[in-house]
Amino acid sequence: MHEALPCEPGGNTPRFTAAWYDSYRSSLGEGVCRQLGIYAIPDDFLLTVVVPVYNEIDTLEALLENVRTVPIRKQIVLVDDGSTDGTRDLLKRIEATPPDPFNTLVVVLHEQNQGKGAALRTGFQHAAGHAVIVQDADLEYDPSEYPRLLQPIVEGKADVVFGSRFLGDYSHRVLYYWHYLGNRFLTTLSNCFTNLNLTDMETCYKVFTREVLQEIAPRLKQNRFGFEPEITARVARRRYRIYELSISYSGRTYDQGKKIGWRDGLQALWCIVRYGLSD
Repeated sequence: MHEALPCEPGGNTPRFTAAWYDSYRSSLGEGVCRQLGIYAIPDDFLLTVVVPVYNEIDTLEALLENVRTVPIRKQIVLVDDGSTDGTRDLLKRIEATPPDPFNTLVVVLHEQNQGKGAALRTGFQHAAGHAVIVQDADLEYDPSEYPRLLQPIVEGKADVVFGSRFLGDYSHRVLYYWHYLGNRFLTTLSNCFTNLNLTDMETCYKVFTREVLQEIAPRLKQNRFGFEPEITARVARRRYRIYELSISYSGRTYDQGKKIGWRDGLQALWCIVRYGLSD
């Protein structure tokens, strides 16, 4: 049983259940509920959270706790991509904790570092959920926003959802200007090839239905950060229904462990052209 919101009409009713939603709808009305992101998630719905991990010993436990507290039944797939900072020992301790039926855990180890894209491909192979979301192992993205990102998929309106750091008024940490310009340039170029109007192609938060991943995942090839433009081009080419929602962002510095660099930007540029022209 999960904590109810302080103002919740349903008392201790778990959030996002049909009873919880009905209690709000009867008092606020359906229109207000839609504006506030109050809706019902089916009891049998399962969300797979795929977490690529590389040298994240300082943040992994806190991130995992944040994921676990989201009031949605989850399968959490942690793929360690050859960490050398003690993260592997931490994962073994986490894996040995008592099982939680609301948050099933899968730990997969890469013997050598291969890159974020390779870790995600491995994670997708283990995904059993009705929807799958990508979650970085740092604390830049807030798992409490999962329900908002899932709403278009649960309601049958979307096949893919992107969380945008540049859309709306959610808070974000002010950091690197040239990273911002590079992101906007890559997103704009990607849009030119895909004919989409995304504002943040490079976002971590991408959500897919199981059917989309079953079609797309076996075709993925990029091992590093080229994953972002590659999968964007592939979902655009197949004309899936894509939604974009605003998210918060607490970026970290290179001293805090940020890994992406200018070489990854060049690789993303190549991937935009490569996958924009052919499948």
